[in-house]
Amino acid sequence: MATVGASGNDGKGQGVETPVTYFRLEEVAQRNTSKETWLVIHGRVYDVTQFLNEHPGGEEVLLEQAGADASESFEDVGHSSDAREMLKQYYIGDVHPNDLKPESGSKDPSKNSTCKSCWTYWIFPLVGAILLGFLYRYYYTPESKSS
Repeated sequence: MATVGASGNDGKGQGVETPVTYFRLEEVAQRNTSKETWLVIHGRVYDVTQFLNEHPGGEEVLLEQAGADASESFEDVGHSSDAREMLKQYYIGDVHPNDLKPESGSKDPSKNSTCKSCWTYWIFPLVGAILLGFLYRYYYTPESKSS
């Protein structure tokens, strides 16, 4: 665990020095019991031990994710804005920058730069449809017979 002073504005218009406590993932991983339950959500560490009995989904849901990064599970459930607001009271620090995974980007494929061959999703069906049109005209169009 490391504590670092970081100047923060906190959105209130006053520049106040706020200490940021960093936790290593190894340390968070040790807090995975009902006596001490820590979660990582979006790079922030939360001590949800006091919330176990109050969680609407039951304490088992939290204990399954305890000591690990629960960001994906948290988002998959679709928590309300009230739940997100409530999460702030359990915040105890951030994951150490050396332990953070690089952001893989959003799940929106239109914003994903790894789709280098997306044009193939529409060009091949288009070419296939044109080819079928020509084949149909060639084989099934009645030939004009002069007699």
